[in-house]
Amino acid sequence: MALNQIETVESRDKKVTQYIVVQIGSEKYGIDISYVDNIVRMQKITRVPKAQPYFKGIINLRGEIVPVMSIRKKMGLEEDVETGASRIIILKIEEKGSLGVMVDSVNEVVNLTEDQIETNNITSSYGRETFINGIGKNGDQLISLFEINAIIDEKDNA
Repeated sequence: MALNQIETVESRDKKVTQYIVVQIGSEKYGIDISYVDNIVRMQKITRVPKAQPYFKGIINLRGEIVPVMSIRKKMGLEEDVETGASRIIILKIEEKGSLGVMVDSVNEVVNLTEDQIETNNITSSYGRETFINGIGKNGDQLISLFEINAIIDEKDNA
């Protein structure tokens, strides 16, 4: 019985992070829930002239103007395809305010402990940092975990 109690205490000591699992193309990605302010249905996006190619425009969210970007375009993937499942995830970034990111669908929320996340130094073939800071293992599914700061960085990676 004492062994059981020790195992319970150890599992409670592991840091657990919640991720919203989203679908982009055929891949699943995780967004740290601490950055997520809201998830809204796709709506009319007003284009902004001379913006970076990955910025789709702005939306009016309950009186607040929120810029919206395409993660697909930012990562150099194919053009967004809007469906009934498409969503805009509103991220709250302390020094930058709100930012909406388009995703194909929102699947679920998962809890991952530190030992379920593989954080090898993942770099692209060009040697630059990628938008992924780790791979989460949730059962038999692998979830690429977004590095939010790399995604919202103003450098033009598209």
